[in-house]
Amino acid sequence: MSALLALLTFVTFTTVSSKPNAGMKTWGRFSKLPHPGDKAFLYDTFPREFIWAVGTAAYQVEGAFEKDGKGPSIWDTFTRGGTRIAKGDVGSDSYHNIQADIRAIEQLGVSHYRFSLSWSRIFPNGTRGSYNEIGTNYYRTLIQKLKEIRVQPIITLYHWDLPDHLQQTLGGWSNPELVEIFKDYADFCFQTFGDDVKYWITIDNPFVVARLGYGTGSVAPGIKNDPDLPFRVGHILLKAHTAAWHLYDRHYRPRQQGKLSMALASHWIKPSRTRLESLRECQCSLDHVLGWFARPLFVDGDYPPCMKERLGSRLPSFTAEEREQVRGAADFFALSYGAALSFQHMDDSLKFGQQEDLDLRMLLYWVNAEYNRPPIFVVQSGWYVLGITKTEDLKNMYYIKRFIAGALKSIVIDRVNVIGYTAWSLIDGFEWNREYDIRQGLYYVDFKTNAMKREPKTSATFYRNVIQKNGFPELPENRPAHGIFPCDFAWGISANTIQVEVTPSLFADPSVYSWNISNNGELMRLEGLSAPPLPRNTHCADYVTIRQQVDEIRRVGVNHFHFSLNWSALVPTGDVAQPNTTLLRYYRCFAHQLLRANVTPVFTLWHHIQSGNSMPAPLVAANKWLNSETPKAFAEYARLCYRELGAHVKMWITLNEPNDEMVSYQEGHEMLRAHALAWHAYDLEFRPTQGGQVSLTLHMDWFEPAVSFSREDVEPTKRVLDFKVGWFAEPIFGSGDYPLVMRSWLRQLNSLDLPVFSEEDRQLVKGTYDFFAISHFTTKLVTHTKEDSYTYRAMLEIQYMADPTWIISPQPVVPWGLRKALNWVNEHYPDVPVYVMANGVWEDPARFKDSLRVFYLYNYINEALKALTLDGVNLKGYFAYALSDQNDGGFGLYGQVHDEVIIKASLSNYRNIIQHNGFPIIGVEPQQCPSMPQACRSCQVLLRGPVVGFLTLVGSVVLITLGLIIYYTTKRKECY
Repeated sequence: MSALLALLTFVTFTTVSSKPNAGMKTWGRFSKLPHPGDKAFLYDTFPREFIWAVGTAAYQVEGAFEKDGKGPSIWDTFTRGGTRIAKGDVGSDSYHNIQADIRAIEQLGVSHYRFSLSWSRIFPNGTRGSYNEIGTNYYRTLIQKLKEIRVQPIITLYHWDLPDHLQQTLGGWSNPELVEIFKDYADFCFQTFGDDVKYWITIDNPFVVARLGYGTGSVAPGIKNDPDLPFRVGHILLKAHTAAWHLYDRHYRPRQQGKLSMALASHWIKPSRTRLESLRECQCSLDHVLGWFARPLFVDGDYPPCMKERLGSRLPSFTAEEREQVRGAADFFALSYGAALSFQHMDDSLKFGQQEDLDLRMLLYWVNAEYNRPPIFVVQSGWYVLGITKTEDLKNMYYIKRFIAGALKSIVIDRVNVIGYTAWSLIDGFEWNREYDIRQGLYYVDFKTNAMKREPKTSATFYRNVIQKNGFPELPENRPAHGIFPCDFAWGISANTIQVEVTPSLFADPSVYSWNISNNGELMRLEGLSAPPLPRNTHCADYVTIRQQVDEIRRVGVNHFHFSLNWSALVPTGDVAQPNTTLLRYYRCFAHQLLRANVTPVFTLWHHIQSGNSMPAPLVAANKWLNSETPKAFAEYARLCYRELGAHVKMWITLNEPNDEMVSYQEGHEMLRAHALAWHAYDLEFRPTQGGQVSLTLHMDWFEPAVSFSREDVEPTKRVLDFKVGWFAEPIFGSGDYPLVMRSWLRQLNSLDLPVFSEEDRQLVKGTYDFFAISHFTTKLVTHTKEDSYTYRAMLEIQYMADPTWIISPQPVVPWGLRKALNWVNEHYPDVPVYVMANGVWEDPARFKDSLRVFYLYNYINEALKALTLDGVNLKGYFAYALSDQNDGGFGLYGQVHDEVIIKASLSNYRNIIQHNGFPIIGVEPQQCPSMPQACRSCQVLLRGPVVGFLTLVGSVVLITLGLIIYYTTKRKECY
């Protein structure tokens, strides 16, 4: 946007008329935006002339409440009454620390600094007759210092600290006389400071002043018990602002060329139900808070119809002349959004049964639609942290990131004219009714010291970086990659389990049926008749469940399928000499039918799950993995599976995700021995003839430092990865022992939990792999700080958190986390073949247009491609999780309604990626790969051929005995 366009927008926006309740389209509009693509983080920059600001309020930071002739304000009086404990007498002592504040402002790199004037420091009793030159000179000095560092001032005339004399003698803002008194005060300020000021705020957050100051009494001056007084006060505040605006417009704007507005704060609200009535209540909620002051200024000079309908005569009225005076008396929309109102001062009664939500972007869009597309300046925004927090204010940092990201989307995507953003606040101070219990500053202030030194917080460093980059410019690693995977890349799908039905389905029913071909064509079972038993053995094609599942897998287009065997069902007694031969046959048939469909089976011997146990009952009774004999039993079970299934299975997983945080270190030690024994059994006894590969799969979500530029977060993150992944990876793929970080950390905690490898076990475990397999689903942020609202791990002395700008459903969707996880593996164990054995996201099973999963798979696979082609990771395969909701609820590419299988949108998209072997560049010659072998053509009848029966004609009825001719057909040609 050019400077000329911005100026024209300022001048002309009030001449356009908006439709009544135009903002109501906001909720519908955002509900229809592409999901989840619209929720993805936007990498882009702000307009070149965008205003980056930071702000403070006089009573919160100045202190010196009685010094140099300053008179008392209503807050000085309020903090000395009732049950108040702390006061703002000293605050952050900015009165004596101008240079410290200037240094902090300069470090941030902002273009503007918003601060308020203490009315009673300039006019101790509120009027010109009490003028205080020393107080005025304080602000002259501050403005001069700002000019020296090329930062423009944004001055607020009134930020809640009315001279107490006006309150005691006139009743404060409840008295209409304050309109002229405020106008005269404004006139002095325009005349005295106006040559150096281009942005003015007359009154900050009139909603809080009127409703909380003169209604609930929770802030100064603490007036309550008259439910109608807030509306009279709000009326006077609007008139006072209007008087000041017209004064400036007539007498000062021609020379000073400044702009003036009233800072209006708001919450955001979302409908509790998808009904028009709920939307109307949301609209009314915003009208009662923001619209109370915004509609008179930006629309028609009158209060919102919703307020007038519900409040009636309680709400003052404007004369026709007053409406003309109020309408348009603002040069820009000054919007406050953050903790000052939302979730702190917001009255539940004003939500009208709807739900408060944090969404600056939607609020900006609503303001844009409701108030004739005004230029919007976010003049206050931020969150807060508990007062015990010092310089690590991650919560505030990520809220600021969220708000700035919302403003950027508002500009780039929604075309809202947002002209600036103000982080709140510069330094810690007195937080009004919360006193010093919370902190909102970008700079930490130690209130217990005389020096009141300002120390930059994490949020200050973050904000400075954003300002320097003018937003979030796209980096090469943020862009989608184009390219293809190798011809031999393993495209797979994983499932925890498969559907097992060990009774052959095609020939199990001896019944005789009649087929009424002349009427409705239905089959009707004939009672008392049965076919003779068939003299044949069971064949793999007899299992309809296998045929259906293999057909579903084949339709995805994958060349690998991974699932877990059931140890407890295969060897129920724990004795491999007494296996479940029926289940073995079923698994063997499943593998055989997969191969015939050109799908490579990948079998897991044991899948660790928290909710149950697939270990044989005798081993469960013998203390499961805490029993040192269990690894030997597992190795015998592995031998059974290799022997019975190995002819069809060339890729084995011994243990799937054993590195669960609920697993004790002793259990993990025995699991490592079990894996090693099973691996050696295959390597020595079966590999020479079967030629397969064996490894284990580790759960490996990514862990990212919450503050990437803080060593205090980087080191704990490395520690978490050692404890989570290195715990199993280092003994097998590395040194043969646990990571040094684990041992040293636990030794520091005087913990003896981590077992010691004997030399024999070290040699047993080390090198027992053919590839490195991971399951990856999400990313977590790690920080060393501790806040009650985050997940804290006392043993590791870290807490987990999520970036609020991430897509959450229900776990964070962070595609680049997969690339970083793969790079971690490559850095620690170079050139080891790597497989992503499971990667997926939960989505409501009722959503067959599963757009989140489509987004997830596309972007995670794209990050896998970057790891392969850009980073040199030896990535051999990718497996989506999972096949079906029936066995893996909410993760499936197939959905199910009753007995009907539904193909979801994600399946088609995944199949498309597989067919193109990645993301080929348009116009580049297609990849030439050797053609895949065709499935056994003469066996197709076994997969999906029609059932032919023995026919006997009786009138119009045909008797069918199922299976007889099929029997002869299968005898003629058997491919098994």
